[in-house]
Amino acid sequence: MARMVLVHGAFAGAWTWGPVLPGLEAAGHRVEAIDLPGAGSDRTPVEDIDLRRYADCVVTQLAQRDEPALLVGHSMGGIVITQAAALAPQGVRRLVYVCAFLPHPGQSLLALTQLPEGADDQVQANLVVAGEPPVATMRPGSERDALFGCCTDEQVAWALERIGTQPLAPFLGPVEDPDGALAGLERAYVVCGRDRAIPPALQRRMIAEHQVTNVVELDTDHAPFLSTTAALTAALDGFAR
Repeated sequence: MARMVLVHGAFAGAWTWGPVLPGLEAAGHRVEAIDLPGAGSDRTPVEDIDLRRYADCVVTQLAQRDEPALLVGHSMGGIVITQAAALAPQGVRRLVYVCAFLPHPGQSLLALTQLPEGADDQVQANLVVAGEPPVATMRPGSERDALFGCCTDEQVAWALERIGTQPLAPFLGPVEDPDGALAGLERAYVVCGRDRAIPPALQRRMIAEHQVTNVVELDTDHAPFLSTTAALTAALDGFAR
C-alpha cells in the first residue's frame, strides 16, 4: 500500500480530508493530512505566508519518512504540491490533483483563474479582500453555491464551522522549477463535473496541457471529500495502486 500526503485548498485545513481518511486507512494506506502555514491549527503570521512557505511545509512533511508519497492537492493545493514537487521530486511518487490548479512553471494561481475557461469561477467572484498584507474571505452566503452545491445541509454546516480566512500572497506567486524536476513526475487528476470554483472547462484544459496519466471524473461539486466521499476515496486508492 502507499504513503499519501494530503494538502488542502484555500480557506481550509487538514480537516477537509477527514471524511476520506477512514476509507483510505482501511485500504491499508499510510495517510498524512497537514495544515498549511496559517491554516487549521497552525499559527504562522499572515505576513510570513507565501507560496514558497506553503511548499516548504509540504517538503518538510515529505522528509518525515524515507518513502516517496502520493502527493495529493485539492483546489489551491494543486499549486502547492506542484511547487513542493519541484523542490523535492525525490519525495514524490505521483502528483494527484483533486479539482485543483495544475500550473506550468512560471504560472500562478491567479494567472490560471484568468484563462477564458475560468470565467465562471464563483470563488473569485465572491472574494472579499482586506488588510495589509491582504487576506481574503468568502462573501457571506456565497459558500454553498460556490463550493458545496451537491452537499447536504448537514455537510455544509460542518464545513462552514471550519472555514477560515485565506492570505492572498500564495495566489500571486508563480511556480518555479529551474531544474526541470516536474517533467519526470507522473500526474493524475480528479475532475469534478459540477464544480463552480474551478470550472470543469478549466480543469480539462489543464489536463490537456500536461502529461496526466490517469483521470477520474466525478459528477459533483468542489468538495468531493464531502459530497462523494466514497467515490473520491476509491479514486485515490486506485491512483495509489
